[in-house]
Amino acid sequence: MRGLKRICFITVFVLILLSQHAACFAAVLEHQTDKASAPLVFMTEDISPKGLAAVYEALKWTPSGKVAVKISTGEPPASNYLRPELIKDLVRHVNGTIVECNTAYGGSRAETAMHRQVAKDHGFTAIADVDIMDEDGSIELPVSGGKNLKGNLVGAHFKNYGSFLILSHFKGHAMAGFGGAVKNVSIGIGSRAGKSRIHSGGKSDTNPWGGDQDSFTESMAEACKAVSDALDNGKKIAYINVMNRLSIDCDCDGTPAEPDIHDIGILGSTDPVALDQACMDLINAAEGNKSFVERVAKQRGLHTLEHGEAIGLGKRSYRMVKLDK
Repeated sequence: MRGLKRICFITVFVLILLSQHAACFAAVLEHQTDKASAPLVFMTEDISPKGLAAVYEALKWTPSGKVAVKISTGEPPASNYLRPELIKDLVRHVNGTIVECNTAYGGSRAETAMHRQVAKDHGFTAIADVDIMDEDGSIELPVSGGKNLKGNLVGAHFKNYGSFLILSHFKGHAMAGFGGAVKNVSIGIGSRAGKSRIHSGGKSDTNPWGGDQDSFTESMAEACKAVSDALDNGKKIAYINVMNRLSIDCDCDGTPAEPDIHDIGILGSTDPVALDQACMDLINAAEGNKSFVERVAKQRGLHTLEHGEAIGLGKRSYRMVKLDK
């Protein structure tokens, strides 16, 4: 009897701790709301092909036309890009073509031939066709309501696709503070010239350096909106962020810092601002977040989302839907 009472006491104590943890967790998700007008963000803690599929299915988003799956192919030798074994099933489910653009900063992915080799080395060509979208230069998309950009230069092959699925590894970033859905669209779909235009705050298509920080982060939001507007005002684009290997360094860094934060989960939304904000709220609630939070603050990373909301790209508030039972 005494042993049974002890088990019951321990069970109750654990349940109390879990309920307190859940209440605390909910309280620190600053931009979470119950308002019906807020965009939905779906989340699972299951970082696996099954978990990725569950988030995708929850979006109830149906692509049309040829489907581009935007990822980062990752800078060698040891960056934290999304592994092919994680994304393979979903890429094939949507019959997707993996798409990328060349970098503007040099490295192993600055030219198409080199970039294709990296994509092969990292296993992406084994799971799907890979298209380096700016192999044939750029096309310009109009920017509506932009403060810095009048047009956004994207890879010329952008026009070949009817829908885009944005698969992003959420992480820190030395220049942007953090990288998620908005960065994967803006910088990621930008051609080499487009990347320079965004980084310089609209001042140069050849030199990515020297622009002021707010103009850079604002330009990312503006470029993302141009892409969304071009895809039937956002109806033909959806976003999934994977929160694993949460280094303060991006996948363009071949030797990133080891993460201080444990893996969190997979999140998805049809609103990129809400999705990235939910990820940042989870970062702010996580243990070991000091280095990550300091990097975001130093680079004024959240200004990307502030400006994105101001120009109508999306909303920072969201309704979180947990998919785990």
